[in-house]
Amino acid sequence: MIAALAPLFFGEFVSYRDVLTTFDDPRPSLPVRRLLQTAQLDEVLQCFDPLHTGQDRRALASQWSKHYLVRLIPPVVAAALVLGRRLPLALDAIEVVLDEQGLPLAFKLPGDGEQFAAPPSDAFQRFAELTEHLQMFIQILATETRLSPKVLWSNAGNYLEWFVGEMGKVLPQSLLVHGHELMERERRADGVRNPLFRPIQYVQVSQALRPDGLWRQRRVCCIRYRLDSLEHCDNCPLLDQPLPYTGDLWPPLSTGS
Repeated sequence: MIAALAPLFFGEFVSYRDVLTTFDDPRPSLPVRRLLQTAQLDEVLQCFDPLHTGQDRRALASQWSKHYLVRLIPPVVAAALVLGRRLPLALDAIEVVLDEQGLPLAFKLPGDGEQFAAPPSDAFQRFAELTEHLQMFIQILATETRLSPKVLWSNAGNYLEWFVGEMGKVLPQSLLVHGHELMERERRADGVRNPLFRPIQYVQVSQALRPDGLWRQRRVCCIRYRLDSLEHCDNCPLLDQPLPYTGDLWPPLSTGS
């Protein structure tokens, strides 16, 4: 664990305490750049889901990317919003710790980061390190697997929107302004399109389908349904209506992921 981030890890978020570490962590790891090379990636995807090996590699990569993104995004976002701390996330400078199934457990960073010298002027400045990492990660993975980058950005935006919403349950909204802004501004100040713009929409449905009358729906499908035995996610944009309500539909990697 990075000691400077310790104040973040309480309650349900305690499971993230060892996700961001430095290179003195003894756990075996490999550079993210190497992880995304063809032979290594194929080995990881086969380990991750041997049942679907040889099927649609794009869908398999999309499923695996969710585990990468849901481990990386929450602690980085929390550090930036709550602690005002920027972390070194250059893709070529960090390594990833994988478990026996090829799932990302932790990320080794080249340092513990630093406080912003001055309050960031906007969301894109606050989250520059994260968005630059995502840009490179998504570009390489999409090219390697011939998957649309929009699918991977949607996976990232899905977790970002979920986590900022969860933070809003326990923190004042004043701390979360840039978190919401990152998803509400269509373009950056330089005019470049924001790929995290509005990844989620809330559709009004009957209370028989959702107690609050709102269906949380992705705008871009993750294409998991292309794998045998996997159906559409509950929040899939290809569905006409949500699946019947059965309780908590949003643990991070449930069928609604």
